[in-house]
Amino acid sequence: QVQLVESGGGLVQAGGSLRLSCKASGRTFDSYDIGWFRQAPGEEREFVGAISWSGGNDLYADSVKGRFTISRNNAKRMVYLQMNSLKPEDTAIYYCAATTEAVPADPQEYDVWGQGTQVTVSS
Repeated sequence: QVQLVESGGGLVQAGGSLRLSCKASGRTFDSYDIGWFRQAPGEEREFVGAISWSGGNDLYADSVKGRFTISRNNAKRMVYLQMNSLKPEDTAIYYCAATTEAVPADPQEYDVWGQGTQVTVSS
């Protein structure tokens, strides 16, 4: 089973950028695709985007399309979420998650979750 750890969150002003990292470890890591989700206080967990571990397929939520980019480095077993032009409404805890499905947007399709990293965007 794959294990995931997120890092890179912090405080940034509106219009700024952050890059989040998701480190994968454990057995059969190469069989998983990776999704990014976020959750603000009192709200449902929201799909941000996902990337295929080996196939290069990706998918983004409309709310972040054109601003966020997911990339991967399989040799390092790392997946990144580059966030540009950040807005206060992007403030949330960000999670990466692993799935055996093909870049689904439904969180129920994901098997393993990281602990999350806080992103706060000030106006």
